[in-house]
Amino acid sequence: MSTDRIALKGLRARGRHGVLPAERELGQEFVVDATLFLDTAPAAASDDLTKTVHYGELAEALVKVVEGEPVQLVETLAQRLADVCLAHERVLSAEVSVHKPAAPIPLRFDDVIVTIERSRP
Repeated sequence: MSTDRIALKGLRARGRHGVLPAERELGQEFVVDATLFLDTAPAAASDDLTKTVHYGELAEALVKVVEGEPVQLVETLAQRLADVCLAHERVLSAEVSVHKPAAPIPLRFDDVIVTIERSRP
């Protein structure tokens, strides 16, 4: 079995995640990158969407998590997003990056990124 990738990069959504009260009150934009590792050969051979991951539906599910219940840590948010990716039975593992470009850091910086990799047991 081959391990192929489906990647969704730069998905943007507004969330209220963070440790500081202002982050919870005002919210900010988060950017999500998700890479799914799976065998796409059955889908390619049959041209059948049900044999792969519908990336449009995945995007909607990931945005719901970002817009949903606030958490303090970006790490927790990344885990919840990885759980959504792994909920698809065809996904063997996933890599998820959560960008927090407006993190409350009083210095010049480009981005804060937490990246996790999770696999099925």
